Amino acid sequence: MNSRERVLSALKHQQPDKIPVDFGGTATSGIHVSCVAALREYYGLEKRLVKVHEPYQMLGWVDDDLKGAMGIDVEGVIPRKTMFGFPNESWKPWRTPDGLEVLVSEHFRTTVDVQGDVYIYPEGDTSAPPSGRMPKGSYFFDTVIRQDPIDDDRLNPEDNLEEFGPTSDVDIKYFTESVRRAGATGRAVMATFGGTAFGDIALVPGPFLKHPKGIRDVAEWYMSTVTRKDYIHKVFSRQCEIAVANLEKIHGAVGSAVHGVFVCGTDFGTQTSSFCSVDTFRDLYMPYYKRVNDWIHGHTTWKTFKHCCGAVEKFIGPFIECGFDILNPVQCSAAGMDAQLLKERYGNRIVFWGGGVDTQKVLPFGTPADVRRQVEERCRVFSVNGGFIFNSVHNIQARTPVENIVAMMETVHAFRA
Repeated sequence: MNSRERVLSALKHQQPDKIPVDFGGTATSGIHVSCVAALREYYGLEKRLVKVHEPYQMLGWVDDDLKGAMGIDVEGVIPRKTMFGFPNESWKPWRTPDGLEVLVSEHFRTTVDVQGDVYIYPEGDTSAPPSGRMPKGSYFFDTVIRQDPIDDDRLNPEDNLEEFGPTSDVDIKYFTESVRRAGATGRAVMATFGGTAFGDIALVPGPFLKHPKGIRDVAEWYMSTVTRKDYIHKVFSRQCEIAVANLEKIHGAVGSAVHGVFVCGTDFGTQTSSFCSVDTFRDLYMPYYKRVNDWIHGHTTWKTFKHCCGAVEKFIGPFIECGFDILNPVQCSAAGMDAQLLKERYGNRIVFWGGGVDTQKVLPFGTPADVRRQVEERCRVFSVNGGFIFNSVHNIQARTPVENIVAMMETVHAFRA
């Protein structure tokens, strides 16, 4: 099988010739820029600065030569603009606080305070309040909360909808060209079009907006899902209408050249519990997920991708009811997320995209032998009858030893069901 056939087989819950692999296909299955640089050096590839395509998490772009060296089967199509609202264009060098020289968009503009914290600005506008902060000694940005005082008598759902609107002709052209280029690689195409994430707390603060209005504090937002349900429903309902209209427009441009679409990254799980009950999920989120997924499955050949960290076993059944085809990152270290249990209960109904190795302890802090053992075990469990795309549990984090990443890749490629 070639890469595309391998992925499509796994998505159909059929046994591919070997386990398909994704790194870099989405913003939750990527690699920190420092590790991309280390991998390029390890494999002896052309010396070049690595592009930071998503500065929020400082994800490095995985070029075609590195995809070939790593044996990656998925090609990602990412939005034209970053999480901080500026396009990736006219690349310039930038040195990270730990001394690595990388490439960033010309609109990537930062300042440093007296403590050594780095601040980044929405749309690259340094006259606006900063929307991201990289604390000294950190390797990625945290959102800066910019919340005006809330007056419930004046709270307007339109304020939490200002970032949603019709997909522009510029973005349609961008997606059309990006999908065409991705398809020419021979890999399966996973696209992120945006606008379909309901209540994702990475997006709620509006790091891409200069002066966000509405409910933008994460804690306030979570409380609002209990105390202001009518307000949240109004936001989600209108957002969903806009999203479906945009999907129709995008599909008209890119058609069946896309194989999967990243729908939502809203997390419902913590390490040991959850942010809400299943009943709340069914009431507040399910109607909108289902409408988006139903439209996609009724009008396209795309598979739908749901990212959700943490202890979410109790939500997997409802995710399937919503119409999601794929679950990522499959955090097997969280409570109730045993790999064997997940495969036995849900393996014939949802594709596990991730779960291949733990990125909290084993991959960054274990030995290569530790990594090999866990990868071998996860492949043994998840690969049965397809339904598995290998990826680590979320992005590969900064300072992960390159020897461990290589051990991971060698093990998954050597595995045979």
